[in-house]
Amino acid sequence: MEDEISKAANGNYAPLYLSDLQASTHIENTIRTSSSNNFIALIEGTDRPDETIIYSAHWDHLGQDLALDGDNIYNGAIDNGTGTAALMAIAKLFAEGAPPERSIVFLAVTAEESGLLGSQWYAEHPIYPVATTVANINMDGLNVYGPMRDVVVVGDGSSELENYLSDLVDLQEGRYMTSEPYPERGYYYRSDHFNFARIGVPAIYFESVKDHFEYGEEYGEQMQQAWNSNIYHSPRDEYDPEWDLSGLLLDIELYHGLGDVLANDTVFPNWYEGNEFKAIRDATAGERIR
Repeated sequence: MEDEISKAANGNYAPLYLSDLQASTHIENTIRTSSSNNFIALIEGTDRPDETIIYSAHWDHLGQDLALDGDNIYNGAIDNGTGTAALMAIAKLFAEGAPPERSIVFLAVTAEESGLLGSQWYAEHPIYPVATTVANINMDGLNVYGPMRDVVVVGDGSSELENYLSDLVDLQEGRYMTSEPYPERGYYYRSDHFNFARIGVPAIYFESVKDHFEYGEEYGEQMQQAWNSNIYHSPRDEYDPEWDLSGLLLDIELYHGLGDVLANDTVFPNWYEGNEFKAIRDATAGERIR
């Protein structure tokens, strides 16, 4: 066991399955409190301003690790500088376009890396009525490795938002929607859309990660492995001028298009039958009757 603990000190250590093992330990915690802020902006709808589509992205990361020598700043360029940049770009597109019929909210949340705390705060203290919040569209750690064919819906099979997204993906030549490859890792519960789902709001989070238009799936797998092993949640998550942002632009087109369709529709998408959050949504159905 001591050998395995020593190996675990190496950042490249792989998880090990253990059976028939018991252990006891004692941990002393130090509690530190701090304050941080969510940021929010609104484009008010012309016809149904009380009905809202909420875009979200977390702006925080992990700060600074004084125990590290050299570069000890966790910049969070991909996680989640990409998402916050996309949030602002999409807000600009809507601000410069025709006014939407429904209101569109742009929410940059804090403390995602500390346990989704910023989005939890909004969900528990909503500014706009939950019952008439049409959807949450969340952006977290977007693609910087070039154009990808695959559009991976995290937690696919959850809500009717996927029907809208599928129609938009069909308009992008050569692209396709697909299921997340590792659902057992619970990614659907590990970003800010989850706190909207918990209060019944249909929420969607998707990304393009694997099937590169030119280099294929092997290249995408290599990029993802390098990210997970060497960059994720480390000071190495820095801006790289060699990034190929053409794939990110394709995804922004989808994110913007999804919000645009919803903002000019009259329908309230729901969770699919059998989804764990559907009963929460259905309980507020009477508040959506016009």
